[in-house]
Amino acid sequence: MRNNQNKSFFIKLLLMLVPVVTSAQTKNISDPIRLWPNGAPGEMANPPAEKDNTKPTDNKPDGRAVIRLTNVSDPTITVYTPAKTNNGAAMIVCPGGGYSILAMDLEGTEICEWLNSIGVTAILLKYRVPAKKDLPRYQPPLQDAQRAMGWVRYNAKKFGIDTGKIGIMGFSAGGHLSATLSTNYSKRTYDVFDEADKTNCRPDFVALIYPAYLTVKDKGDEIAAELPVNSNTPPTLLIQTEDDPVRVESSVYYYLALKKEKVAAEMHLYAKGGHGYGMRAKGTGIETWPERMKEWLQTNQIIK
Repeated sequence: MRNNQNKSFFIKLLLMLVPVVTSAQTKNISDPIRLWPNGAPGEMANPPAEKDNTKPTDNKPDGRAVIRLTNVSDPTITVYTPAKTNNGAAMIVCPGGGYSILAMDLEGTEICEWLNSIGVTAILLKYRVPAKKDLPRYQPPLQDAQRAMGWVRYNAKKFGIDTGKIGIMGFSAGGHLSATLSTNYSKRTYDVFDEADKTNCRPDFVALIYPAYLTVKDKGDEIAAELPVNSNTPPTLLIQTEDDPVRVESSVYYYLALKKEKVAAEMHLYAKGGHGYGMRAKGTGIETWPERMKEWLQTNQIIK
């Protein structure tokens, strides 16, 4: 009996001495980095606490629940560094959610892990939601995106990132945010905070996955005023399905606006798939969109 007790004691002692390896360590994931150490511009002193407002009745892509994070007032970025091959390219990832919530796993962490699998450093942007009643819905998130892009480029060397290969991608409202940054980078939309804010915040490439709000339907699908596409807009990839309730025409007209300015643009349309599928779609062909994006990155010599 005593021998068994001694064995149990030594096993417990050994377990105490063995370092605990967290998932963040095994996947090379940084701790969340606050974008605004002194508080985000215009935010109240005691905001409501962040929460996941997912309900049991909410849609579950591929049978799995989605984290629907809201009340984000202290935005952060989290850096996912490839565990093996790092090709120097980086992508800021913007989850969607109608500027009301952030689909943090479906359009965030799952995308970051896939980017790592092809050697791309991923930066998950947790931007401010929900939208403010007295401001354009994209304004605080654009501040967060400009700040994030400048911070990543300023600190690129620390993470093995090539300063000329930093892109941004987004889903739904996150796609709109990515497009907004790609057309609003010449001047910060907030007071400069530090040296990172003096760094170029123009993305080198942009991927818009089932993007929302690109056009104004009531104005003949006119490009939204906050998206002043010009010849210096970065190379852009668009992915959408024809049965998307957000309206595929929005992406089509945006693509045509890019082509008019001779911006390198590529678009892939799928017949079925709907909206909000992330990388969980199955059976309609839309599940192949990550391969199309990988090919696009290769064609544009962003990755090998």
